[in-house]
Amino acid sequence: MFFDDIISQMRHRYITIFLVSCSVLMFEISLTRIFSIYLWYHFAFMVISIAMLGIGCAGSLLSVCSLSMQKSEENNENKSVEKRNIFCRIYSESNIAFHAALTGISILICYVASNHIPFDPVKFSWENRQFLYLASYCIVLSIPFFFSGILIATVFSLNSENSMSIYSSDLLGAGTGSLAVLFILNIAGPEYAALTASTLSLAGALITGKKNVRILALVFLAFNFIVFLAHPSLINVKMSPYKRLSLYLKYPGAEHITTYHSSYSRIDTFKSPAVRFAPGLSLKYLELLPEQIGLSIDGDSINVVTAANDKSKLKFLEFLPSSVVYELRKDGEVIVFDPKGGLQILMARYYGSNKIHAVESNPMTVRIIRDDFSEFSGSIYDNYTQAGYGRNYIYSVKRKNFPQLSDELYDIIDIPMTDTSVSGIYGISEDYRYTVEAFKNYLDALKENGIISISLYLVPPPRTEFRMLATIISAFEEMDVKEISSRMAAIRSWDSITLLAKKSPFNSNEIEIIKTFCRERRFDLVYYPGIKEEESNRYIIMPVDEYFTGFSKLLDTNLRKPFMDDYLFDIKPVRDDNPFFHYYLKMDNIKPIYYKMGRKWLYFLEEGYILPIVLVIILALCIILILFPVIFNAIIRKHFKLAAALPTFIYFSMLGIGFMFVEVSLIQKTFLVLENPSYTVAVILTSVLISSGLGSMISSKFPGLKTYYSPLIIAVLVLLYSMIYPILLDALTTHIIKARMIMLAVSIIPLGFFMGIPFPAGIKILGRKKDGLIPWAWAINACMSVLAPILTIMLALVTGFKAVLWVGALAYFLAFIAMMKLMKL
Repeated sequence: MFFDDIISQMRHRYITIFLVSCSVLMFEISLTRIFSIYLWYHFAFMVISIAMLGIGCAGSLLSVCSLSMQKSEENNENKSVEKRNIFCRIYSESNIAFHAALTGISILICYVASNHIPFDPVKFSWENRQFLYLASYCIVLSIPFFFSGILIATVFSLNSENSMSIYSSDLLGAGTGSLAVLFILNIAGPEYAALTASTLSLAGALITGKKNVRILALVFLAFNFIVFLAHPSLINVKMSPYKRLSLYLKYPGAEHITTYHSSYSRIDTFKSPAVRFAPGLSLKYLELLPEQIGLSIDGDSINVVTAANDKSKLKFLEFLPSSVVYELRKDGEVIVFDPKGGLQILMARYYGSNKIHAVESNPMTVRIIRDDFSEFSGSIYDNYTQAGYGRNYIYSVKRKNFPQLSDELYDIIDIPMTDTSVSGIYGISEDYRYTVEAFKNYLDALKENGIISISLYLVPPPRTEFRMLATIISAFEEMDVKEISSRMAAIRSWDSITLLAKKSPFNSNEIEIIKTFCRERRFDLVYYPGIKEEESNRYIIMPVDEYFTGFSKLLDTNLRKPFMDDYLFDIKPVRDDNPFFHYYLKMDNIKPIYYKMGRKWLYFLEEGYILPIVLVIILALCIILILFPVIFNAIIRKHFKLAAALPTFIYFSMLGIGFMFVEVSLIQKTFLVLENPSYTVAVILTSVLISSGLGSMISSKFPGLKTYYSPLIIAVLVLLYSMIYPILLDALTTHIIKARMIMLAVSIIPLGFFMGIPFPAGIKILGRKKDGLIPWAWAINACMSVLAPILTIMLALVTGFKAVLWVGALAYFLAFIAMMKLMKL
């Protein structure tokens, strides 16, 4: 009977661990969406650091408690009995349930509290207290992760012999949470995902806890239910008043229409006098624009749906710089990438294009315009519309995945990079649409005289347009195309630029059309084959014509490399292995860039260049959390056993770094194939975590799998994946999205299976030899997991993701060596 009760308690404990891990992962992912809406997308990188900071603090605190207990045990004769008594008073079963309850309670309370902290990064430049608000914001949101970390670390410390089963429950719960949150985000806002996360942790406390804990859990479960039914405004995501949607809605007569949610983004439709979307409109056009309805993505990226019922009001399309390609090819076959509100589709129709394909990366945009604005927009998203990446669509067509389109070649590939935002806030986001490999696909899909047209805003100093040109040149070169300068042209207006890349050289008639087009609309020529300097910078005069100079040097084979090397920003071509197209920062040019941007550090924040700053801050915190127990140990025990501590530190730190290096790299590389960041994260996290959980569970039944060879096996597998995975991704591109998701999830299972073994195996060894180090090992692993995602991106920016995988394999190899040392303690 006694043993039956023990087994029952263990089962309940595993269920509680599963539910808490599930809820914490759901909360973590929902915070990435909340940060994207409330702040800006690049603050979503803070979420992992906030989570692991809380977990690391938990491990550090428990480590100090454990070391304090060991001190009191040293003079005790009946050490084992006394140790168990002291241990149980601090790490008791009731405390485990209580920490589950605290996790659930703090998820909701801390989320609501963070919504009322007046943190806004825009105010950094004039309000020093924002740094205090930022610290408060991070501390408050780390509290739920702290309590969950206390719970998991306590269970590991109490039951190190069952570490495989504990770790399995932890990972299976996290994997389930990463999948469940995707479902919730597709039907409701991220605030409801946070509310669900709170409810799951409280349910875990209800299962394991005694009477007082159950009453506490029931009270807050009732509170969650009341919030859901009666006071949803309490948990609504607050948006920065400096985001464009907030600003546009302040105009007289502005009207918010509807809000839509998906795992991909939040889209708001609205009307406002501030919305006048005609990028680069010629100053010679003096008529009113047609009615336009705003589309806001996460409150900041703005596009519009333009009324299409009166063709006479669409004459303004002739006065946009992006229409120059349609002047050259008035009745061609067209494909438009990411048309958003559909302005370029309207333009193609206006010029009488034969067939117009549209490929939009945000499927919710297509659904909204089809369902709610079909008549208003002129049914711009008709049967020739696909949701996804234009690059993948073209690749699938060329691979004959769509037999009815297998011979499709285009006269025009139209790539608009314009919304009503003119700031470059993409920073450290990957973008596979503008790599060398992507442009090789685009050029290959053109007819013999086909043209790629790319339109983007002018954001001085010039960098995006220069990198775009350099990338296209590299694509031409890799296709063995000669006389590249004869295939390029560019024009600019007062706020936008249009680049043209033709598969064959521009002829004299086409050059004359471009020159006439610019002259009649007062646009400036930037480049065409044979241009003279005096033909540029004539209408919209700039003090220094950087655009003409830059284009001329980049298209000169002798001047290109020196120009890129000496330029203030990094404008070199980008490739699929490091697809950070919008990252222009040269670390050795930070000071001159600072002066160039008016001595404003806010520029670096707006561009998303916060990784180095975040790295320094997180590194300092990790050092404190790791060294604090060591220093405390040296003080209270008067000595420090390096022989045990050093291999423990190396083993668990390398596991944290290796695991995250591999996981983040797989996510980043898979994004090209799955096209949706939420789907990518869900598929990879679910596959890695659940397969790791199964590996941990199965290995508990087969002792041979728990040996120190598992890190070595993982190192070999990671090296193999670094070579095989890109081939697999290429093969999967031609399949439908659901098939890609299933096959990718299955392909990760062998690697994930073995990745679930080393951590609990190390915990079990420590439990037998140095159980006081278990909480410290937990803290080390958590701290390295904080650093690893940031290091992954920073390393990938320089070397690419393949090299990051190699470093991950090296980390597991070092863990293998440290494991051999631990076995000998």
